[in-house]
Amino acid sequence: MEARGLRDAPLSEAAGLHQSFVRDLKRGKATSPKLSSAVRLAQALDMSVEDIMNWADGQPDSRQTIAIAGKVGAGAQVPVFDAYEKGDGPQVECPAGLTPHGIVAVEVEGDSMEPVYSDGDLLFYSRNGHDSVPSEVIGLRCVCEDADGMGWVKQVKAGDEPGLFHLISLNPGANNIWNTKLKWAAQVRLHWPRDLVRKV
Repeated sequence: MEARGLRDAPLSEAAGLHQSFVRDLKRGKATSPKLSSAVRLAQALDMSVEDIMNWADGQPDSRQTIAIAGKVGAGAQVPVFDAYEKGDGPQVECPAGLTPHGIVAVEVEGDSMEPVYSDGDLLFYSRNGHDSVPSEVIGLRCVCEDADGMGWVKQVKAGDEPGLFHLISLNPGANNIWNTKLKWAAQVRLHWPRDLVRKV
Protein backbone atom coordinates (compact mmCIF):
# COMPACT_ATOMS: atom_id res chain seq x y z
CA MET A 1 0.00 0.00 0.00
CA GLU A 2 2.80 2.38 0.89
CA ALA A 3 4.68 1.59 -2.31
CA ARG A 4 1.56 2.31 -4.36
CA GLY A 5 0.45 5.34 -2.35
CA LEU A 6 -2.81 3.65 -1.38
CA ARG A 7 -4.87 4.41 1.69
CA ASP A 8 -7.24 2.06 3.51
CA ALA A 9 -10.48 3.37 1.97
CA PRO A 10 -9.50 3.26 -1.73
CA LEU A 11 -7.97 -0.20 -1.37
CA SER A 12 -10.91 -1.63 0.55
CA GLU A 13 -13.27 -0.21 -2.08
CA ALA A 14 -11.20 -1.63 -4.96
CA ALA A 15 -11.06 -5.04 -3.27
CA GLY A 16 -14.70 -5.01 -2.13
CA LEU A 17 -13.71 -5.49 1.50
CA HIS A 18 -14.54 -3.64 4.71
CA GLN A 19 -12.19 -0.75 5.46
CA SER A 20 -11.75 -1.94 9.05
CA PHE A 21 -10.56 -5.34 7.83
CA VAL A 22 -7.93 -3.79 5.55
CA ARG A 23 -6.81 -1.47 8.35
CA ASP A 24 -6.53 -4.28 10.91
CA LEU A 25 -4.72 -6.53 8.45
CA LYS A 26 -2.21 -3.79 7.68
CA ARG A 27 -1.57 -3.23 11.38
CA GLY A 28 -1.20 -6.94 12.08
CA LYS A 29 -4.35 -7.05 14.23
CA ALA A 30 -6.31 -9.33 11.89
CA THR A 31 -5.72 -13.01 11.25
CA SER A 32 -4.64 -14.21 7.83
CA PRO A 33 -7.38 -13.47 5.29
CA LYS A 34 -9.59 -16.13 3.79
CA LEU A 35 -8.57 -17.22 0.31
CA SER A 36 -11.42 -15.25 -1.27
CA SER A 37 -10.28 -12.07 0.51
CA ALA A 38 -6.65 -12.71 -0.39
CA VAL A 39 -7.63 -13.08 -4.05
CA ARG A 40 -9.44 -9.72 -3.96
CA LEU A 41 -6.49 -8.00 -2.28
CA ALA A 42 -4.06 -9.56 -4.75
CA GLN A 43 -6.09 -8.29 -7.71
CA ALA A 44 -6.43 -4.81 -6.23
CA LEU A 45 -2.69 -4.59 -5.47
CA ASP A 46 -1.51 -6.41 -8.61
CA MET A 47 0.27 -9.00 -6.47
CA SER A 48 0.14 -12.79 -6.25
CA VAL A 49 -2.10 -14.50 -3.70
CA GLU A 50 1.05 -16.13 -2.26
CA ASP A 51 2.58 -12.70 -1.65
CA ILE A 52 -0.57 -11.52 0.13
CA MET A 53 -0.59 -14.58 2.39
CA ASN A 54 3.13 -14.19 3.16
CA TRP A 55 2.62 -10.57 4.19
CA ALA A 56 -0.39 -11.49 6.30
CA ASP A 57 1.62 -14.23 8.03
CA GLY A 58 4.40 -11.78 8.85
CA GLN A 59 6.82 -13.01 6.17
CA PRO A 60 7.00 -10.08 3.76
CA ASP A 61 10.44 -10.95 2.41
CA SER A 62 8.76 -12.73 -0.53
CA ARG A 63 11.23 -15.60 -0.17
CA GLN A 64 9.11 -18.69 -0.59
CA THR A 65 10.12 -21.92 1.11
CA ILE A 66 9.18 -25.60 1.04
CA ALA A 67 9.50 -27.95 4.00
CA ILE A 68 11.46 -31.18 3.66
CA ALA A 69 8.98 -33.88 4.69
CA GLY A 70 11.61 -36.52 5.39
CA LYS A 71 13.69 -39.08 3.52
CA VAL A 72 12.87 -41.52 0.77
CA GLY A 73 14.87 -44.59 -0.14
CA ALA A 74 16.52 -45.20 -3.46
CA GLY A 75 18.31 -48.40 -2.49
CA ALA A 76 17.90 -48.35 1.27
CA GLN A 77 14.61 -49.25 2.92
CA VAL A 78 13.40 -46.07 4.56
CA PRO A 79 10.12 -45.72 6.50
CA VAL A 80 8.33 -43.10 4.46
CA PHE A 81 8.63 -39.49 5.62
CA ASP A 82 9.32 -40.42 9.23
CA ALA A 83 11.94 -37.77 9.87
CA TYR A 84 9.71 -34.78 10.65
CA GLU A 85 6.18 -33.91 11.61
CA LYS A 86 4.19 -32.43 8.73
CA GLY A 87 5.56 -28.98 7.89
CA ASP A 88 8.16 -29.09 10.69
CA GLY A 89 11.10 -30.20 8.59
CA PRO A 90 13.96 -27.96 7.48
CA GLN A 91 12.93 -25.31 4.99
CA VAL A 92 14.53 -24.92 1.58
CA GLU A 93 14.12 -22.07 -0.86
CA CYS A 94 11.37 -22.74 -3.34
CA PRO A 95 13.00 -23.44 -6.71
CA ALA A 96 12.20 -21.09 -9.57
CA GLY A 97 9.23 -22.30 -11.57
CA LEU A 98 7.54 -24.02 -8.64
CA THR A 99 4.97 -22.69 -6.21
CA PRO A 100 5.32 -23.82 -2.57
CA HIS A 101 1.62 -24.68 -2.36
CA GLY A 102 1.00 -28.40 -2.75
CA ILE A 103 4.68 -29.18 -3.33
CA VAL A 104 6.58 -31.60 -1.09
CA ALA A 105 10.35 -32.08 -0.84
CA VAL A 106 12.06 -35.30 0.25
CA GLU A 107 15.72 -36.18 0.65
CA VAL A 108 17.14 -39.19 -1.20
CA GLU A 109 18.82 -41.86 0.93
CA GLY A 110 20.76 -44.62 -0.80
CA ASP A 111 22.43 -45.04 -4.18
CA SER A 112 20.13 -47.17 -6.34
CA MET A 113 19.30 -44.18 -8.56
CA GLU A 114 22.92 -43.25 -9.27
CA PRO A 115 23.99 -41.49 -11.39
CA VAL A 116 20.60 -39.75 -11.79
CA TYR A 117 19.78 -39.12 -8.12
CA SER A 118 22.40 -39.24 -5.38
CA ASP A 119 22.29 -39.64 -1.62
CA GLY A 120 21.37 -36.26 -0.11
CA ASP A 121 19.67 -34.84 -3.22
CA LEU A 122 16.22 -33.29 -2.91
CA LEU A 123 13.21 -34.31 -4.98
CA PHE A 124 10.12 -32.12 -5.32
CA TYR A 125 6.72 -33.59 -6.15
CA SER A 126 3.00 -33.01 -5.68
CA ARG A 127 0.31 -35.58 -4.99
CA ASN A 128 -3.00 -35.39 -6.83
CA GLY A 129 -4.75 -37.98 -4.73
CA HIS A 130 -4.09 -39.05 -1.15
CA ASP A 131 -3.95 -42.77 -1.90
CA SER A 132 -3.64 -43.42 -5.60
CA VAL A 133 -1.31 -44.40 -8.40
CA PRO A 134 -2.52 -42.30 -11.35
CA SER A 135 -2.18 -43.96 -14.75
CA GLU A 136 -0.19 -40.97 -16.02
CA VAL A 137 2.75 -41.74 -13.70
CA ILE A 138 3.32 -45.25 -15.09
CA GLY A 139 6.74 -45.32 -16.73
CA LEU A 140 7.93 -42.19 -14.92
CA ARG A 141 10.34 -41.57 -12.06
CA CYS A 142 8.22 -41.27 -8.94
CA VAL A 143 8.27 -40.87 -5.21
CA CYS A 144 6.05 -43.63 -3.85
CA GLU A 145 5.00 -45.48 -0.71
CA ASP A 146 4.59 -49.25 -0.65
CA ALA A 147 2.06 -51.26 1.33
CA ASP A 148 4.58 -51.67 4.18
CA GLY A 149 4.97 -47.90 4.59
CA MET A 150 8.39 -47.72 2.94
CA GLY A 151 9.20 -44.72 0.78
CA TRP A 152 11.01 -45.13 -2.53
CA VAL A 153 12.14 -43.17 -5.53
CA LYS A 154 11.91 -45.49 -8.53
CA GLN A 155 10.60 -45.74 -12.05
CA VAL A 156 7.07 -47.14 -11.68
CA LYS A 157 5.87 -49.72 -14.19
CA ALA A 158 2.70 -51.78 -14.35
CA GLY A 159 3.02 -55.18 -12.66
CA ASP A 160 1.96 -58.60 -13.89
CA GLU A 161 -1.48 -58.27 -12.29
CA PRO A 162 -3.86 -55.35 -11.70
CA GLY A 163 -2.94 -53.43 -8.55
CA LEU A 164 0.70 -54.55 -8.63
CA PHE A 165 3.68 -52.50 -9.77
CA HIS A 166 7.33 -52.96 -10.66
CA LEU A 167 9.73 -50.45 -9.09
CA ILE A 168 12.76 -50.09 -11.34
CA SER A 169 16.12 -48.72 -10.20
CA LEU A 170 18.09 -46.61 -12.66
CA ASN A 171 21.36 -47.94 -11.28
CA PRO A 172 21.97 -51.27 -13.11
CA GLY A 173 23.70 -52.70 -10.03
CA ALA A 174 20.77 -52.05 -7.68
CA ASN A 175 17.81 -54.31 -6.97
CA ASN A 176 14.43 -53.84 -8.59
CA ILE A 177 11.19 -54.57 -6.75
CA TRP A 178 8.72 -56.74 -8.62
CA ASN A 179 4.92 -56.99 -8.31
CA THR A 180 4.50 -54.92 -5.18
CA LYS A 181 1.47 -53.01 -3.95
CA LEU A 182 1.68 -49.24 -3.67
CA LYS A 183 -0.34 -46.86 -1.50
CA TRP A 184 0.47 -43.96 -3.82
CA ALA A 185 2.95 -42.68 -6.37
CA ALA A 186 3.71 -39.13 -7.53
CA GLN A 187 5.89 -37.97 -10.40
CA VAL A 188 9.13 -36.21 -9.51
CA ARG A 189 8.61 -32.62 -10.61
CA LEU A 190 12.13 -31.37 -9.95
CA HIS A 191 15.49 -32.72 -8.80
CA TRP A 192 18.01 -30.61 -6.86
CA PRO A 193 21.53 -31.99 -6.34
CA ARG A 194 22.56 -31.70 -2.71
CA ASP A 195 25.23 -29.08 -3.44
CA LEU A 196 22.53 -26.73 -4.80
CA VAL A 197 20.17 -27.12 -1.85
CA ARG A 198 19.77 -23.84 0.05
CA LYS A 199 18.30 -24.49 3.48
CA VAL A 200 16.71 -21.52 5.19
